[in-house]
Amino acid sequence: MKTVLIADDETALLELYDAEFRRAGYDVRTAENAREAVEIVENHGVDCVVMDIRMPGENGLDAVSKIRGNHKGLPIIINSAYGSYKNDFHSWLADDYIVKSPDVSVLIETVDRLLGGDGAV
Repeated sequence: MKTVLIADDETALLELYDAEFRRAGYDVRTAENAREAVEIVENHGVDCVVMDIRMPGENGLDAVSKIRGNHKGLPIIINSAYGSYKNDFHSWLADDYIVKSPDVSVLIETVDRLLGGDGAV
């Protein structure tokens, strides 16, 4: 089973994403801030990262840069409520950029695609 790390400071959103990704067949780890996300990647390993940008403390773009520096092949998706960050060159380090939506299917489909298109198996 593939593991997806979801980093977001919105508890309700983390709970929704956790439930939906588990329903899609993924193991899920969650982080409430960017620093915690980097620690999880470094200490536990994951197959894909879904990263919010605006979080307390370090922002998600800084975390993406750190993760990408040590894990070049790890798929990273920026998932933000703000489409304006697409123009920030730090966001170009991610494999995809998705504007948040209550419809989680696009995010799950993107993770599926980045992990080889064969679903969570």
